[in-house]
Amino acid sequence: MNPVVHFEMPAENGKRMSKFYETAFGWKTKETGPEMSNYIVVTTTESDEKGPKKPGAINGGFYMKTDDKMSHAPSVVISVDSLEDSMKKIEQAGGKLIDKPVDIPGVGKYISFVDTEGNRVSILQPMMPR
Repeated sequence: MNPVVHFEMPAENGKRMSKFYETAFGWKTKETGPEMSNYIVVTTTESDEKGPKKPGAINGGFYMKTDDKMSHAPSVVISVDSLEDSMKKIEQAGGKLIDKPVDIPGVGKYISFVDTEGNRVSILQPMMPR
């Protein structure tokens, strides 16, 4: 099976959202800057260079909402061994890929898709095998 390894939630105001989750839950946040669309990396559990230390725990991120309604709902990221193979399987199963795959420096290859129920979900082929 391919596990969920990351969550993503939309924000209208990244600083306000970061402050809320830092205050309410003790999460740590770090803004990446304009070169990464001001994505905010969220740490929810003790982690090292391999990721969360606690089995089953995941970290996430906040992205800015756009005019596209698809950007208005939370999403999950699923780890896959091969982005290309998974992209084919998604389309064969009735899903629709969004845009083109992107390389996230130091993380891996990533692409979002829409499932058969209209949910935006993403897949990630990590640089380091799971």
